[in-house]
Amino acid sequence: MIAIIDYDAGNLKSVEKALKLLGQECMVTRDFKSIEKADKVILPGVGAFGMAMENLKKYDLDKVITEVCEKRIPLLGICLGLQLLFDGSEESSGVEGLHLLSGSIKKLPDEAGLKIPHIGWNSLEFQNNGRLFDGISQNAYVYFVHSYYLEAQEAQIVKAVTDYGTTIHASVEKGNVFACQFHPEKSSSVGLAILKNFAAIEGGRL
Repeated sequence: MIAIIDYDAGNLKSVEKALKLLGQECMVTRDFKSIEKADKVILPGVGAFGMAMENLKKYDLDKVITEVCEKRIPLLGICLGLQLLFDGSEESSGVEGLHLLSGSIKKLPDEAGLKIPHIGWNSLEFQNNGRLFDGISQNAYVYFVHSYYLEAQEAQIVKAVTDYGTTIHASVEKGNVFACQFHPEKSSSVGLAILKNFAAIEGGRL
């Protein structure tokens, strides 16, 4: 069972639909026990960093996410879900993230000819042997919707990068924590392959 964390953020149903297309059993939930018992957990989302952290704390979901990581249950953050795993964001000054990974979320730079938010398809350059990209061709295209981007502190956790006025750390992996700035559920066959790889990862539950 894959638990999709419900914290009043958008895009939950798109993730659920993609997983069901792959034949995966999944549920959208904010129930602590259901999330704790899941084989895999996904933290999706679109919206503002500050409001998202407020909602996670309101439902005590920050605590269950930390517990999921401690138990080494595979966790996948998508878009805003990636950003929340880190220390904080320029979008919401003074609001602390979950501190599960080290790095900062910065506003995309103003660049002539590039629109913000960044909406559309960009190719990925893979590095450091990310398990999410097993069997996927280098320079595969995925779909982005964001105004802020990750700059990870640890170079070795970065598994894919893309360029949009700056180098974006588009996907990271550390232990059983995975995250993508792009939307695999909106990235056609490549995105489905990424979700399939996540679903196949062996849990290291402690």
